[in-house]
Amino acid sequence: MVAIHYHSCTLCEATCGITVTTDGDRVVDLRGDERDPVSRGYICPKATALADLHHDPDRLKRPLVKRDGEFVEVSWREAFDLVGGRLRAIQAKYGKHALGVYYGNPVAHNLGLIVFGIPLFRSLGTRNVFAATSVDQLPQMLAAYLMLGHQGLLPVPDIDRTDLFVCIGANPLVSNGSLMTAPDMRGRLKTLRERGGRVVVIDPRRSETAAVAEHVLIRPGTDALMLLSLVNVLFEENLVRPGRLGEHLAGTRALRAAAAGYPPERTTGVTGVAPETIRELARALANTGRAVLYARTGACTQEFGGLATWLVLGINALTGHLDEPGGYMFTTPAIDPVPLAKTIGQTGSFAAYRSRVRGLPEFGGELPAVTMAEEIQTPGDGQIRAMITAAGNPVLSVPNGRRLDHALDQLEFMVSIDPYLNETTRHADVILPPTAQLERSHYELALTIVSVRNWAKYSPAVFPRGADQRHDWEICLELSGRLLGPDTSLARLLGRLGAAGLQRLGPEGLVALGLRAGPYGLRKPRGGVSLRKLRREPHGVDLGPLQRRLPGRLYTKDRKIHLAPGEYLNDLGRLDGRMAAWVPGELVLIGRRQLRSNNSWLHNSARLVKGKPRCTLLVNPADAERCGLADDQPAVLSSAAGEVEVPVQVTDEMMPGVVSLPHGWGHSRPGVRLGVASQHPGASINDVTDEQFVDELTGTAALSGQRVKIRAVQPAASS
Repeated sequence: MVAIHYHSCTLCEATCGITVTTDGDRVVDLRGDERDPVSRGYICPKATALADLHHDPDRLKRPLVKRDGEFVEVSWREAFDLVGGRLRAIQAKYGKHALGVYYGNPVAHNLGLIVFGIPLFRSLGTRNVFAATSVDQLPQMLAAYLMLGHQGLLPVPDIDRTDLFVCIGANPLVSNGSLMTAPDMRGRLKTLRERGGRVVVIDPRRSETAAVAEHVLIRPGTDALMLLSLVNVLFEENLVRPGRLGEHLAGTRALRAAAAGYPPERTTGVTGVAPETIRELARALANTGRAVLYARTGACTQEFGGLATWLVLGINALTGHLDEPGGYMFTTPAIDPVPLAKTIGQTGSFAAYRSRVRGLPEFGGELPAVTMAEEIQTPGDGQIRAMITAAGNPVLSVPNGRRLDHALDQLEFMVSIDPYLNETTRHADVILPPTAQLERSHYELALTIVSVRNWAKYSPAVFPRGADQRHDWEICLELSGRLLGPDTSLARLLGRLGAAGLQRLGPEGLVALGLRAGPYGLRKPRGGVSLRKLRREPHGVDLGPLQRRLPGRLYTKDRKIHLAPGEYLNDLGRLDGRMAAWVPGELVLIGRRQLRSNNSWLHNSARLVKGKPRCTLLVNPADAERCGLADDQPAVLSSAAGEVEVPVQVTDEMMPGVVSLPHGWGHSRPGVRLGVASQHPGASINDVTDEQFVDELTGTAALSGQRVKIRAVQPAASS
């Protein structure tokens, strides 16, 4: 009965290899796979929670339908019939845009949802498609689209060969890389330092990564100003050395002119970064042969995230580190979605249309998630009347979750593809629960685009799905047959025939085709990669370090790297206005990530939430004294959107004027079935974040830099 299986942990972007030992239908041991070519035996504490998720008694396995306010189990046929009938009726009555769709970031870790779910969501005819992209990495994808011609052309730090790693608004020791799949970042950074390299972290908090690096404090939301000053120094001190790609750069003069008005002496009062620090950093980036400037969530999800990520890519190009070993490079995945997307005309889009109420721009066929509640609540043509949610909990992950809570209650119909009755799915009329991670096969399709090394791996399911369970892709395939095409007997017949063919093909069939069409497929018949080969190599196949890909991989019409797109230049006036309006002494909020947590969906694992409460508000001692706050005592954190009560942790790791609350908590709402999480509810940062506070250029939620107030909770008066 005891068996050993090799799989991948799909809980975060590190996608570490794991060895799972089972005894019958139980996981009895789970540890890192030492023969995995990328993770090499490393796992973080989250991986062991895969067993908890599999055995979780709160996990749903059969569809739920809400009747008279209560959820009851029904058959799959009954659930699909109800969903198909209601959604078609609502679109027939109100128009195609009356249907909204939201999907969360676990889609990126789920082969079935990538190849069957997203095509379904994009085929429903509605403009009201939302995703976690706009509360995460959208500005980086926009920079790739506007500067390189393709939204999927995302550069990755070549961390294993660099000698200078400058990290802005990221905490890779906790995330193990974000848009940088790099398991065991602690070990990788230790090796970098041992070979004489430097690690510089620019962040308003002395994070776990900053604690083992040179740390530069910066005021949240001012990264674009600091980066413009860095560009200014590069030009003024003749440090611009683009190297091999110099002839492929366009807009160098325009970028120089744009940065001319931002010397470090002008921006230091707002950013908090000393002019000499910026000058030394510019010289180091220019004079270090193998260096990379990297920025992530803190630089993306802020008021000027679009400008900040544009400048990061531009600086790497100006200093000759774009597409060079040890710099900012591009992967060569075994299944390469970038040219595949080009083949079907999906290189990206921006502002092709705008949201109905606020006029925020679409990106890649999706509207900003911050507009979801207003699009449900505001009457008029195109008002959302029904929603599909998949692999997401936007009530906890999108700004002003309380407003979205109320908005979802106003829908005429809602269906959720989710294994839990959580803070969002409690509003659904139907919940369609998919299999769990260990019950489905996996090929890492999305994250090989942003890995620090080229590799390929296929993992069969550890456990077979139950006879009355369904995979995500099977659910989406069934919905496709019921929702797409005219409602006629012939269309239903053809839909069933097509669905039957795709059912036989399945995700594995698409993987097999993708591998054959990829760069290591038919073009390399002897040493190539096929699904058959990957089945024989359960630990995965190492395809080598990152290689130079430019200019051949550029998708701009003129085959140039555009350093100064007009969209960014036109946004500089807004940045100037914000700099002039800056008020010293403002208290601002940032989030933070935790090693034993991942957004909102791992708090039902007892082993991950045990110990001291981790949903605490980090406050600098000077701010605590000024506001009358004490360590371990409750305080009220408030903003224009709302307020929460949360325990205070006084610490000098925070920059004065900045407080930090982790995201993903807030499990105190009624009507959920999360036994463990409900005992460790915490407070939701998105009950304080304001959905009106956005990066106006991109529509991305400005989660970092929210203006807030804090006050001590007054003790109750004695009777």
